[in-house]
Amino acid sequence: MSQPDLWLTMPRPNPRATLRLFCFPYAGGSSLGFRSWPDQLLPDVEVCIVQLPGRGPRIREAGFTELDPLVDAIGQALLPRMDRPFVFFGHSMGAMIGFELARYLRRQGRRLPRHLFVSGRRAPQIIDPSPHTYDLPEAEFIKELRRLNGTPTEVLEHADLMSLMMPILRTDFAVCQTYEYKPGPPLDCPISAYGGVQDPQVPKDYLEGWKEQTSALFTLKMFPGDHFFIHSDQALLLRALSQEISQYANEKYWGESRVGGNSATAL
Repeated sequence: MSQPDLWLTMPRPNPRATLRLFCFPYAGGSSLGFRSWPDQLLPDVEVCIVQLPGRGPRIREAGFTELDPLVDAIGQALLPRMDRPFVFFGHSMGAMIGFELARYLRRQGRRLPRHLFVSGRRAPQIIDPSPHTYDLPEAEFIKELRRLNGTPTEVLEHADLMSLMMPILRTDFAVCQTYEYKPGPPLDCPISAYGGVQDPQVPKDYLEGWKEQTSALFTLKMFPGDHFFIHSDQALLLRALSQEISQYANEKYWGESRVGGNSATAL
């Protein structure tokens, strides 16, 4: 496989698409979480899901433990697919990846995404006071996974599945917990932050901090559910996403990013 094919999966390739939506998974997540999205989004949108090492067809590859080299590798791999307007969507760890990938593109003098969607993740300049958990003994690490409520109970209680999942989860947690934000100028592209009303990890004020990371339009939308509202309220989320990206799907050519004020909405 070529490098872009190794890093990307497209559930429904669409050569006539006018917009590409690059999706970045949360810690421990894979492309499976986004596979149904093309059925619920605009027909002019091509969903491109980033497949990280250690999962799916890349199950035998070691995962990254630091964000910077991961973003560099993704950036180099995806550049050939950025030949038409595109937007980024990332949930939790995926939001970090999308944000730093946009900054990587700026450093490389490349076009930025038309819009950055960050979901279930505090703004990068807000320090997480929680202790590191990626290097806990196995029993304590599994206890932490239960607390986070993102791994199904049947998986946690299945020894063979957990033996496969444990390296992925530990490396992804290391990526998240060792990340150090480097201050820089705000991005020129609009940012939309999505959050769960009942998410104890990422309260609304943590999401509001994202407005400092853009000189363009900032919007905040809150959804029912906890940290994994991306699944429990998927239909509502995708309706909101479709409304926001429709303006870009109707554009045939590159143009300047729109700029505007700040707003907040609760759904």
